[in-house]
Amino acid sequence: MTEVAAAVTECNVVTAMEASPPQALLERLKDYGQEDTFAFWNELSTDERELLIKDIESLDLPRIDRIIGCSFRSQGLPAAAIEPVSENIVSTVEHRTIEERERWWKMGLKAIHGGKLAVILLSGGQGTRLGSSDPKGCFNIGLPSRKSLFQLQAERIWCVQRLAAQFMSEGLADVIPIHWYVLTSPFTDEATRKFFESHKYFGLEPDQVTFFQQGTIPCISMDGRFIMETPYKMAKAPDGNGGVYTALKSSRLLEDMAARGIKYVDCYGVDNALVRVADPTFLGYFIDKSAAAAAKVVKKAYPQEKVGVFVRRGKNGPLDVVEYSELDPLLASAINQETGRLRFCWSNVCLHMFTLDFLNSVANGLENDSIYHLAEKKIPSANGYTVGLKLEQFIFDAFAYAPSTALFEVLREEEFAPVKNANGANFDTPDSARLLVLRLHARWVIAAGGFLTHSVPLYSTGVEVSPVCSYTGENLEAICRGRTFHAPCEITF
Repeated sequence: MTEVAAAVTECNVVTAMEASPPQALLERLKDYGQEDTFAFWNELSTDERELLIKDIESLDLPRIDRIIGCSFRSQGLPAAAIEPVSENIVSTVEHRTIEERERWWKMGLKAIHGGKLAVILLSGGQGTRLGSSDPKGCFNIGLPSRKSLFQLQAERIWCVQRLAAQFMSEGLADVIPIHWYVLTSPFTDEATRKFFESHKYFGLEPDQVTFFQQGTIPCISMDGRFIMETPYKMAKAPDGNGGVYTALKSSRLLEDMAARGIKYVDCYGVDNALVRVADPTFLGYFIDKSAAAAAKVVKKAYPQEKVGVFVRRGKNGPLDVVEYSELDPLLASAINQETGRLRFCWSNVCLHMFTLDFLNSVANGLENDSIYHLAEKKIPSANGYTVGLKLEQFIFDAFAYAPSTALFEVLREEEFAPVKNANGANFDTPDSARLLVLRLHARWVIAAGGFLTHSVPLYSTGVEVSPVCSYTGENLEAICRGRTFHAPCEITF
């Protein structure tokens, strides 16, 4: 054989090898019925083939196959009948005494100063529905201070730390930091970190903030096959806010919390302008009840309100959350004749408290059961948008594993100002959230002896009290008594 013929033969062998996907990888995909992932192989460049191979190799195929199988099978199982939540497990506003509130507040402050509380922020989402590609926490809802949601929440943590130090009669030099674990997604992680850095962590210490990412999972067709977003890239989506449990475990942050002496974990969503982060009263209540899990709830405003509600799964079964879309309209409208309220009235607003021991058990339980919610969506694919499924876990999935759960009613006008839709929508907009903040703070100022002037009706404006001044309206007399403020404005030191 001549040198030229040998070279041609060798070239033909290489070309033949390149024409076929790596055999071992193809066989692995065949084992799970996903060999179509290589459907566009012959159309790809060398670089695109390398990207596709890396994408496939990054997957834990046995785990994903187990999740798909368990999730599909769970869809065919009849759910246990739901029962209303018994009133005796809800601490309602109307039955809460001043003495109880003060006792819980002090218990919470003591635990916070003892370093027993951590805070988890669920902030993996982008502000797409708000008209922004930035992380939702970067959004400024139009308050006089122009502060972002991240900054408002950071400053509330700052304030609580100091309230705890003052309660324990310590100097401010002895403030015990509350560790803040910030859950991001691959779509928001870098931008979130840069935003915190550029704003100098909003007055917090950099080492009291830990960022960690939730996972992604391939989007699938209605028969369970991976959808290709491009010929060399699978369509993937974040695994839902319930992915926080797997992320905590895989990042070894549960062990990190234990090493810090943390026993209780406050967990909330970023898109609430009135969230009381690290609420001492809620923490004290949680400790007092010796529960494994707890949630703040608000009364459902009307039967068709788009909020999930807490229910009991079966007689004496675990507490669970049923989404508004899954609740029969007749049940949603049913009235409790004794209370005059809706039978299913306790709305979940993503304000939760867990023990660290429970977080460990639920992370293992959810991973072992591998049941995800299947959300039918239009998925971008190599052949245009196609109807497929996203697989998600929700933060409230944990409650089904809790040996004991307590519910704590709060007033929505004090603690629930959701920021979900762009201005112009009918509800949950930056404008509606801003007004809720301004109106609440105006009430604080008046209660502290201040006066307001305003050029527009007071119901459409108000004042903003900086979180560095006050957490729930306390300690404002020295700033406000006898003074007049022109709304809208920010009140700060």
